[in-house]
Amino acid sequence: MSQVDTLKQRRSIRKFQKRPVPMEIIRQILETASFAPSAHNAQPWRFIVLTGSQQKSGLAEAMANAWREELERDHIPQGTRQKAVSCSIERFTSAPAIIVACLSLEDMDKYPDAERQCIERDLAVQSLAAAIQTLLLAAHANSLGTCWYCAPLFCKQAVRRTLEIPDTVEPQALITLGYPDEAPKMPLRRPLQDYLYCEKWGAPFR
Repeated sequence: MSQVDTLKQRRSIRKFQKRPVPMEIIRQILETASFAPSAHNAQPWRFIVLTGSQQKSGLAEAMANAWREELERDHIPQGTRQKAVSCSIERFTSAPAIIVACLSLEDMDKYPDAERQCIERDLAVQSLAAAIQTLLLAAHANSLGTCWYCAPLFCKQAVRRTLEIPDTVEPQALITLGYPDEAPKMPLRRPLQDYLYCEKWGAPFR
């Protein structure tokens, strides 16, 4: 099987087997993630690995409570919001491992004006995203399944408090990790002509 075929076969996995993932394999996956490209080679990623049931439950509950408050403010019916929150807790606590991906601007360039500093943050976010994608592919290469969630962006303070993350570091994503207990089909993809242009916007690629 070609490397391209292997890349195309990676899927988001939401159901995992009960068996734990060896810490050495997790270490290897995260070391591979560190080879992702980053702006200025600043490597602005920081990762927190959770495998203990108490730690996973604590994070899932904290995030769920923050989400429950948002749903209440949005006037979502109680039954609907309770079902959604319960599903979220189950999804995160049932994963053998959780990796929380965080953003650090410590080694990024500093600018005196807000505009360039905002751009520098964008560079850091793109760098972290590259590391997360590399992480997903490294896990897939080790016969592991993953799912990338952006939920921490909606409850940063709850995640910070639970995991004792300093204010200078921003939780950005949560990746569940484990041995797959499902085999999802390939989701539909847009045809190439819907998103690929040549020489200028809207000009078809030939």
